[in-house]
Amino acid sequence: MNILLQICCGPCAIFPLQELRRAGHSVTGFFYNHNIHPYQEYARRRDTAVQMAEQQEMPLIMRDDYDLEDFLRQVAAEPDRRCSYCYASRLRATAQLAAEKSFDTFTAALLYSRYQKHDEIRALGDQLGEEFKVPFYYQDFRSGWQEGIRLSRELGLYRQQYCGCIYSEKERYLPRVRETGASA
Repeated sequence: MNILLQICCGPCAIFPLQELRRAGHSVTGFFYNHNIHPYQEYARRRDTAVQMAEQQEMPLIMRDDYDLEDFLRQVAAEPDRRCSYCYASRLRATAQLAAEKSFDTFTAALLYSRYQKHDEIRALGDQLGEEFKVPFYYQDFRSGWQEGIRLSRELGLYRQQYCGCIYSEKERYLPRVRETGASA
């Protein structure tokens, strides 16, 4: 099959790319991550996705939109639902592009992460597949978590320390408060 793979970052795409190719599929990457914060982080992830695609000889389609303001408008009232918006906006763009470019199916490197909500991603992918008339290809790539880390280090790829949005950056770097109320 000719598969369009949504890519959140280079390191997360390596293992899914290898697995899909091992299964005999042709894979094109699609980078679209409009909510990464701050912009310098966005640029590093974009550039690393390009670097990985070149190293792996994978065609890559770039949608180089940085739209932090729209992301914040969409999630500010309910920041705990930000992941749902993130999944939906990225997968919708991927499904739409897959339909426009006549791909057989589409999938997401999000399915590599042990931190993402696979049931939600799968349900949304299936829904968007029906809407755009391009099936969603679900495969649980989490078994390759350590392999992907190893490969990305071997390739010298930048590895980010948080999911990407301003809220996940805060969760990653703000000192945790202990039960006594003191900072960790």
